[in-house]
Amino acid sequence: MLFTAHRDGVFRYLCRIVGQGEAPDLTQEVFLRVSRGPVPDIPADALRAWVFRIARNLALNYRRDTGRRPHLVALVDTSRAAPQETSAAMRQALALLAPLDRDVFLLREVAGLSYEEIGLSCEITVDAVRSRLHRARQQLRIVLQPLVSNGSTPTVRLYDPR
Repeated sequence: MLFTAHRDGVFRYLCRIVGQGEAPDLTQEVFLRVSRGPVPDIPADALRAWVFRIARNLALNYRRDTGRRPHLVALVDTSRAAPQETSAAMRQALALLAPLDRDVFLLREVAGLSYEEIGLSCEITVDAVRSRLHRARQQLRIVLQPLVSNGSTPTVRLYDPR
């Protein structure tokens, strides 16, 4: 039941964190870990947060263990941005965020978790979730503004999460 209810959200979240190549394996590992141990006796919304905490921890461990460090790359020219360029610009903008701010943003916007569920997943207060989400949205808005306004992109250096 947990698998069918949360598989797609966990997969989308992991795609943004580690990429599409590694997301299927990590998604499988999340649900292997869920099935190996006892499921806590908590409300349904807290169960969802518990599953995403496992996913987040696996993603953090994966990035640490593989030694993946962001590389500096120039932001793509978005004067006539194709969908893949827009996606690349978004990936680069997300990489600019602090890791916890990025996790909070992705858990909200990609996985659709509530503020309470995000707080449980990231082990922070709901007020901290609001603050981090607001900060992440502001930073993304600033970086991506040229993409959505007139198409001219300033010379900006961002981190590429590859």
